[in-house]
Amino acid sequence: MPPIFASAPATGAPDNHPGPAGGKRGGRRGWRRLLLGVLAFLVLLAVVVAFFPWDLLRGPVNRYVSEKTGRRFEITRHLDVKLGRTATVLLDGIEFANPSWAQDPYLVRAEGAEIEVRLWPLLRREVVLPSVKLRSPEIGLQMEPDGRKTWAFDPKTSGDGATPDVGRLQIDNGRLHFIAPDKGADIRVDIQLREQADARLPLHYEAKGTWQKQPFSATGRTGGVLQLTNLAEAPPFPLEIDATAGQTHFDAKGTIGSLATLENISADVRMRGQSLSDLYGYLGVVLPTTPPYAVRAHVEQQVGLWKVTGLQGKLGSSDMSGDLQYDQRQKVGKLSGSLVSERLDFNDLGPIVGMAPSATRGSRQTAAGAVPRPAAGRTAEARKAQRAGKVLPATALDFGRLSAMNADVRFDAKRIQNMEQLPLQSLRTHVVLDGGILRLDPLDMTVAGGKVDGTLRIDSARTPAGIAIDVKGRGMQLNRLFPSIERTKSSLGELTARIKLEGQGGSVAQLLGNVSGAVGVLTGSGRFSNLLMEFIGLDGGEVIRFFVSGDREVRLRCAAAAFDVKKGVMTSKTIVFDTSDTVVYGEGRIDLGDETLALVLRPQPKDVSILSLRSPLKIGGTFGDPSAFPDKGALAGRAAAAVALGLINPLLALAATVETGPGKDADCGQALRQTPAPKPAAK
Repeated sequence: MPPIFASAPATGAPDNHPGPAGGKRGGRRGWRRLLLGVLAFLVLLAVVVAFFPWDLLRGPVNRYVSEKTGRRFEITRHLDVKLGRTATVLLDGIEFANPSWAQDPYLVRAEGAEIEVRLWPLLRREVVLPSVKLRSPEIGLQMEPDGRKTWAFDPKTSGDGATPDVGRLQIDNGRLHFIAPDKGADIRVDIQLREQADARLPLHYEAKGTWQKQPFSATGRTGGVLQLTNLAEAPPFPLEIDATAGQTHFDAKGTIGSLATLENISADVRMRGQSLSDLYGYLGVVLPTTPPYAVRAHVEQQVGLWKVTGLQGKLGSSDMSGDLQYDQRQKVGKLSGSLVSERLDFNDLGPIVGMAPSATRGSRQTAAGAVPRPAAGRTAEARKAQRAGKVLPATALDFGRLSAMNADVRFDAKRIQNMEQLPLQSLRTHVVLDGGILRLDPLDMTVAGGKVDGTLRIDSARTPAGIAIDVKGRGMQLNRLFPSIERTKSSLGELTARIKLEGQGGSVAQLLGNVSGAVGVLTGSGRFSNLLMEFIGLDGGEVIRFFVSGDREVRLRCAAAAFDVKKGVMTSKTIVFDTSDTVVYGEGRIDLGDETLALVLRPQPKDVSILSLRSPLKIGGTFGDPSAFPDKGALAGRAAAAVALGLINPLLALAATVETGPGKDADCGQALRQTPAPKPAAK
């Protein structure tokens, strides 16, 4: 029998031909060992990271940040880090100094901080902090006119690339100090977290200081987390504010997407103040000088476009409503929209041309709050600027602001009330501001029942500002044209006028004192009080008879007046006034600069009357104190004759005052044909 183990291989001989099953088992064992090794390394790394004494790096971190930013940085007590795609850095005690030029010593000093840092952007030298939580911080923010900012970390630049991108900021209790010399801003803010008061708006703040070098104060509430950048994944956070800057008060309730850029805003706003022009310093929007106002509206902002909808309120005694928008996306901001006033108080237009604001007529209460009373200082300034004994406003107008923005706004005042001098009934215009040139085109008005239309142009690029006006009036009723003169109320007739003037000036008074151009007035047939003409002719008998038996109307054939205007002086070309009773010819000058009158009217009565001392009537004085008196030389001659005859026989004295009525009908058409057409003003 063969030995049992004869065919068995020698002990220890290698197996050079393993089976298929054995090869697979060996490969799996190798991968297992590799995976176990990787897992063991990761576990070991996790254990190391979890238990790594990060506080040992506190000193090196302090030195590294201080060196890179050029300012002292110190984690005063403890450092810890939780790693992930976004690392969380826990700081117990932090002090980060401001640059040496700043007023406050620290950019931030806090009891503690929790900062989220995205790691991948660090490879691109970008600092992205999705969230920053500060405990009891003191924050000092300052920005200089040259662009330097305390929160720009790179000592070599102050651009946006040197500023960290902070998403959300959460503060429990703390203080903030903001300084911006070019904005006249120095504001201190106290912040308190009151979670039990209102869970939606737990963060309360109170601010005091100056803005645009005017006293500033504000109180309000916000959400517990402040959104500093407009993150797509984060909803806008709620905000309430009640603030006063100078003499402007506003309050708002709504939401905001980014505090840093003031974007994605939606809020209901109420505002009150002394003049809309004050908003230029705060918002950069050019608005006219107005009386005290109170308005409310809904405000929205998206990517540089501000929309103001549902605007309602009062300016002085005038109501105002409409929609506006301000586009900051262009190189020069542009204001556009439309405004409507159902009842416009004529006196409220005064501040636009430099006159003192008037007190509000009627109720001062509006949905936006009470309209403020005119500030004593504003009224005093306007009166101080007024020249003694003068009427035209001399307050300097700030035309330089017109280059700060563009505009395209339509304004419609449907009814104008409280017209004491000019019976302006309605006004409609299209306001276009482009490149510092303001145009009111068309400028449509209803005056004394007639239509006045034309254009107004102001060029702020010239020094002083250049102004051109070209208006035509048709169908203005004589009985409504001078509402303050009782005797004209029964008059009938229509007036046509043309005014074309150009000039330069920094105020209404200076402008009119330098204008050149032409002025023309014409009226056709009509009727008016004969008593007016008898006063002009100084017909004592007719005046006595009218006072005893009453006034009567006379027929107006025609009237015309044309003036050439040069450097503020109006020189008559034609003055004629023809009625069934009297024809009046005139001549003279009106000095708009000195506000003086020097006109002579020569009446020639057509009827026979006694007690007539017919003589030229001189109109003189100033705009504020005009006077009308007869030519003393001519009147003295007739009076002397009356006295001499009276010494012989009192009845003969009447002979010197008897008017035989030599006046003849004036040829108004011929007078107008002989008057040169208005020429364009000299430039």
